[in-house]
Amino acid sequence: MSSSATVVQAAEAQSAVDALRSATDMLWLVVAGALVFFMQAGFALLESGMSRAKNAVNVIMKNYCDMCFGAVAYWAIGFGLMFGANPSGWLGLDHFAPHAAPESDYGMLFFQMMFAATAATIVSGALAERTRFGAYIAGSVVITALIYPVFGAWAWGSLFGGEGWLKAMGFIDFAGSTVVHSVGGWSALAAVMIAGPRLGRFGPNGEVRQIRGHNLSAVALGGFILWLGWFGFNGGSTTAVTVGIGKIVLNTHMAGAAGAIGALCLLSLLRRPILITAAVNGSIAGLVAITAGCHVMEPMYALLTGFVAGGFSVMAADWLESRRIDDVVGAVSVHAVGGVWGTLAAGLFKDDAMFDLRQLGVQALGCVVAFAWAFGLGLALYWLLARTIGLRASTLDEQRGLDYTEHAEIGYPEFQQDLLQRDRP
Repeated sequence: MSSSATVVQAAEAQSAVDALRSATDMLWLVVAGALVFFMQAGFALLESGMSRAKNAVNVIMKNYCDMCFGAVAYWAIGFGLMFGANPSGWLGLDHFAPHAAPESDYGMLFFQMMFAATAATIVSGALAERTRFGAYIAGSVVITALIYPVFGAWAWGSLFGGEGWLKAMGFIDFAGSTVVHSVGGWSALAAVMIAGPRLGRFGPNGEVRQIRGHNLSAVALGGFILWLGWFGFNGGSTTAVTVGIGKIVLNTHMAGAAGAIGALCLLSLLRRPILITAAVNGSIAGLVAITAGCHVMEPMYALLTGFVAGGFSVMAADWLESRRIDDVVGAVSVHAVGGVWGTLAAGLFKDDAMFDLRQLGVQALGCVVAFAWAFGLGLALYWLLARTIGLRASTLDEQRGLDYTEHAEIGYPEFQQDLLQRDRP
């Protein structure tokens, strides 16, 4: 066989290997994206379970529909802002409403669309039981189309040229402790501050009144589903099939387990009841925290990161409560606070540069910028919604429950016949 024929055969073999590798990478990206999509079911179960029975349908509707509206908004605007050509380092300038694009682009769009939905749905649980459905959806669209992708452009952009200014500084946020979770958490904080607490949540003298959720089994099941989805959330962020996925998913699991342990240890030290809600939120806080540095930490430090995040979730929830801030599911203490700690931990525990002060400074800068951007725009957004279409449900609607007043449906008709009978002549 001639040398030229050998070269041709080698080139064809390499081309076949490259095609197989690309197809395998795309398969993993799509499967991981589907796992992240399944997290919406976890959020729906957890948030509805932590709410009262009269609001269960409303909470699930918000989770279901923010994903639907957000998908369209992200496809039309958000993806281009976040990943389009970014010569300035601030905003993407193309790839809006992608159409007739290379097929390889569509898998990334699908995967990132799931991340955008996660950022938006964090607000749902914090605002539960007192906000109007239309205003909530309007806020979700703005988060998905503008607030989340703009910060994402700074930290992650671009796929099509240029580089985000935070990314250029060396900011580490592998799968979105800050980009997804803190941005969603700070938006949630702005929303609950504008909406105010639920009726009866705090007494006239500032005393705290607990409002218990109606289905703790759903809360636990939602926590399990979110945990499962996190393996796609973090593992899929490789965007390729590599041996590094093993370390990433192990660190993810270790941090989630340690988060629950950290929350329960703190409750024990404080001689307080050992609550399933605290255990679930502690594990989610651990998962949030490890999301930034799951690829650069050894398992021991992943465990430490998750343990600390679980304790922080309890302390932050107590602090917010003391300030009369009513976050129904603990979204701010889990996602915002856990995201900040995890982003700092990625700089502290980076395996090839432990306790690097320069890296820690970059991480801290990213956290501050995320707060200023997401919380600042969130305040403006929800203030505007409150002054225009109305954010807060009426007192009567809140008392009756938003399932019936917003949707003319109820979640448990066998036990809520009084609502069905009330309007009959």
